[in-house]
Amino acid sequence: MIEGPPRDVETKRKLVKQFTKIFKEIYGYPETFPHISVIIRENTPENVGANGELLVDRFNK
Repeated sequence: MIEGPPRDVETKRKLVKQFTKIFKEIYGYPETFPHISVIIRENTPENVGANGELLVDRFNK
């Protein structure tokens, strides 16, 4: 599962393709390995906090 801010569909296509390729390389799976699932969960900055502060507030400083 990958979590991050909302992105356009083309960016997500690239992310899924590259993530799958690197995952297979690291785990030693062949290119023909049938199934790697990637779930993208998008979170807006007003729904994520870090160090006691919403990201939306950190970005607006």
